[in-house]
Amino acid sequence: MSFPASRLRRLRRSEAWRRAVRETGLSPADLVYPLFIVEGDDVRNPVASMPGVEQLSVGQASREAAEVYELGIPAVIVFGVPDDEQKDAEGRAGYDPGGLVPRAISAIRAEAPDLLVWADVCLCEYTSHGHCGVLGPGGEILNDETLDLLAMVALTYARAGADAVAPSDMMDGRVVAIREILDDNRLSHVPIVAYAAKYASAYYGPFRDAAHSTPAFGDRRGYQMDPGNSEEALREVELDIQEGADIVMVKPAGPYLDIIQRVKETFKMPTAAYQVSGEYALIKAAAEKGWVDEERLMMESVLGIKRAGADLVLTYFAKDVARALREGSENSV
Repeated sequence: MSFPASRLRRLRRSEAWRRAVRETGLSPADLVYPLFIVEGDDVRNPVASMPGVEQLSVGQASREAAEVYELGIPAVIVFGVPDDEQKDAEGRAGYDPGGLVPRAISAIRAEAPDLLVWADVCLCEYTSHGHCGVLGPGGEILNDETLDLLAMVALTYARAGADAVAPSDMMDGRVVAIREILDDNRLSHVPIVAYAAKYASAYYGPFRDAAHSTPAFGDRRGYQMDPGNSEEALREVELDIQEGADIVMVKPAGPYLDIIQRVKETFKMPTAAYQVSGEYALIKAAAEKGWVDEERLMMESVLGIKRAGADLVLTYFAKDVARALREGSENSV
């Protein structure tokens, strides 16, 4: 049918019509909120490169988690940020049962028992060199020697009560190593959320400020994915599914919407996407300059990730998005 009989603007004339025919919706239940955990009491350290984001001590993190749950957000993901003196070449603090993340998991579960607590599994925050694996001669990151350590980290967090463990290291074989150690320790009910397609991205800079995880030398392009590759992403996701992943994740989200779409359409698996620190910081910086409407851009960016196929969006905007939806903002979707 051609113009003038077909006028697509008819269903755009009012907010009521736009809501009625909207193809993709957004809900607080679609969101996961990241938390950075540090030592100390009643600590809330602002992250300069991520306005509105703070490093939190365990007690503060549990209170923050309760607020997250009250907003209708179903899950948080926790990252430990130990003091420098706790770090070593193999990241042993990452699998210390008395470490930051196990303590935070216990505290959050006590404060908000129905909130899902995901625990990020990696070594970069805990190693003195800032890489995600064990170092070999010449600074090479040793894949297979790292797997046992990652498995120990995941086991420690699962024993502490994590509702899911989320390996973000990009070592080959880490999902099956984690699945086997969980199953062998009667923790087969704990899901694995695999950072299946994690790109070596320039968008991670502010996160490394927040997590104190900048590599002491080199970069992570030897184990994270090349930004030019998409077929490889599908191979990575397929391997993680075969190894026992329950949810697969694409990271970053905004620059890789095509990857999110291909992953969802190809595998029909629960799919998460991480709107990373650089995506967040760019919106915040532009809003501070008065160049963009922060709320509109925030909502549009998260909606775009959902529209691409993500079932869950990890985002530092999660609380703000949930509040906008609760308040019925004209920008809410």
